[in-house]
Amino acid sequence: MGVCGQVKLAASMKARAVFLDRDGVLNRALVRAGKPYPPRELAEVEILPGVPEALSILKKKGFILIVVSNQPDVVRGTLSRETVESINTYLGEIMPVDRFIMCYHDSGDSCACRKPKPGMLHQGALEFNLDLNRSFMVGDRWRDVDAGKNAGCKTGFIDYGYDERQPESYDFVAGSLLEAARIILSMENGGEDC
Repeated sequence: MGVCGQVKLAASMKARAVFLDRDGVLNRALVRAGKPYPPRELAEVEILPGVPEALSILKKKGFILIVVSNQPDVVRGTLSRETVESINTYLGEIMPVDRFIMCYHDSGDSCACRKPKPGMLHQGALEFNLDLNRSFMVGDRWRDVDAGKNAGCKTGFIDYGYDERQPESYDFVAGSLLEAARIILSMENGGEDC
């Protein structure tokens, strides 16, 4: 086996993942004044069209599916941790998500996990023995995209035209998670030969 084959074999030993933001990617974000917010209770959760199919496609192709979500409203006192966890439990029961990793901090807390910092992605990489360079981060906000870039992942931006800062760069843009999943698979199939 040549050097190229050895490099490919070593890289293939580690799993690859698609990291996903939750609100606005899996379920509909509640948009007020052009800005997205999480559902306030389980009854407000609406799965976005095509999401179950997108996750199923990615899962069948061997991707680990990890939801990484900032939930600062918990520390702000406007949303309970129990509500966040009940939403995660509900989503996990109907979708093939391998892990939910939440950051309950706010911007001033100086944690390592709040996106755009890559802490939640690094945690997922450790738990699942992931190759972050072969993994993807898909989100609907600049923090998601930047967290993916900061972790060394390829990044996808689902653009809903929110009235807020937009990501400066990403590997692809999509209108839905289903479109993003199809782009990810085409990027995988069009990979470089050694």
